[in-house]
Amino acid sequence: MISFIGSLVALILGYYFYGKFVEQVFDVKLDMKTPAYLKEDGVDFIPITWGRVFLIQLLNIAGLGPIFGAIAGALFGPAAFLWIVLGSIFAGGVHDYLSGMISVRNDGVSISEVVGEYLGERARKFMRVFSIILLVLVGTVFMTGPAGLLASMTNLNINIWLFVIIIYYFLATVLPVDKIIAKFYPLLGGSLLVMALGIAGGLILGDYQIPEITLSNLHPEGLSFWPMLFVTIACGAISGFHATQSPLMARCLKTEKDGKRVFYGAMIAEGVIALIWAAAAMTLFGGPEGLATAMANNGGPAGIVKLVSDNMLGAAGGVLAMLGVVALPISSGDTAFRSARLILADIFKLDQSNKSNRFKLAIPLFVIGILLSQMDFSIIWRYFAWSNQTLAMVALWAGASYLVKHDRFHWIATIPATFMTAVVVSYIIIAPEGLGIQGLLATVVGLLAAVFALGLFLVKEREGKSKRELTS
Repeated sequence: MISFIGSLVALILGYYFYGKFVEQVFDVKLDMKTPAYLKEDGVDFIPITWGRVFLIQLLNIAGLGPIFGAIAGALFGPAAFLWIVLGSIFAGGVHDYLSGMISVRNDGVSISEVVGEYLGERARKFMRVFSIILLVLVGTVFMTGPAGLLASMTNLNINIWLFVIIIYYFLATVLPVDKIIAKFYPLLGGSLLVMALGIAGGLILGDYQIPEITLSNLHPEGLSFWPMLFVTIACGAISGFHATQSPLMARCLKTEKDGKRVFYGAMIAEGVIALIWAAAAMTLFGGPEGLATAMANNGGPAGIVKLVSDNMLGAAGGVLAMLGVVALPISSGDTAFRSARLILADIFKLDQSNKSNRFKLAIPLFVIGILLSQMDFSIIWRYFAWSNQTLAMVALWAGASYLVKHDRFHWIATIPATFMTAVVVSYIIIAPEGLGIQGLLATVVGLLAAVFALGLFLVKEREGKSKRELTS
């Protein structure tokens, strides 16, 4: 119990103190007009109050990530608490804040354009392709997954539900952000928080023994902490998908001062949600072995969500939880397609206030999504976890480069960027969907890659500083 309460307090203190430090490093301008006003178009650039933007951002970046990922991460034992807390404060919060605020400073451009501006044209081209593929995969999986769940809960065929979801996705992708997303997402975002806080209340007030933090690896299948834990729990600590979503809300901020509350704050809130679900999953099933058995017998994380909710919130809570398991991925799927549309708009310089331009970009994306939805691409999807964290790594290096260029304290981004470089390189070597090479080699190569990336960055930093001094 002490570790759980302490972790919750650490996340809250991290928001107030480290979040404030990150904000000071970035150097927000209270009098600077944001893209919401400078480029207001009634479609994507619309000023929205920070509270609504926060809830939309939370739902955009969260979905089922901090629930399913945290449940899977709980198999490693209470050491997962440490990654959720430290990752959210020092990596994920910084990643989301810089992704959003650098976009604000660059007219609300997408993450691919941010990366290109600060890491070069090659990185821009890579990120354009990489991020669009990632977003279409996310959108497609979040078509088929909810459609399957709805089909299992009703007597309707899965293709009927798939058709309904596709129609909704298309509308959410092409309509102005204040027509659907800004109206309904704050309600869903609030529901996500209320459900998590209800579970937390049950844990704290009920007769439960929440395990205390230990560095022991308790995974029933013997998966190693490094690098598996740092990829398994992504949305609850750091996730590259967030970098594609933050620019959506960068176009709606009324003032730069809202950035900490919206971007850093939503990441900390997601960390709180992940921590609660990880604790519940560990506690209710008697530890990782019991959790693994329950997952195997109840259809994976979705079944665990229902069991936990039934136990903590009653039968009504269980029903609401299952509806959330359907609604939450849909809320991430539609914004994935919307983000892909905006990335394409940035590439082709198409004015999105023109309805026909929105259709020109959205229709091909949905054609691809529909084709993929009819295929068994589970093997392809296995690469998503690695792709997601690779995107986070690139976004952090772009953030570090931005800070260097503006003579700010770049280490807030450089340190987590170096760490994530080691994670993604180690993972692709050791993972079955990668090279599948077990043993020390993956760790050694990952660490060497991180050191090389850091060294290259510092050399470029010195060169850039010398050029700026010569021209000043």
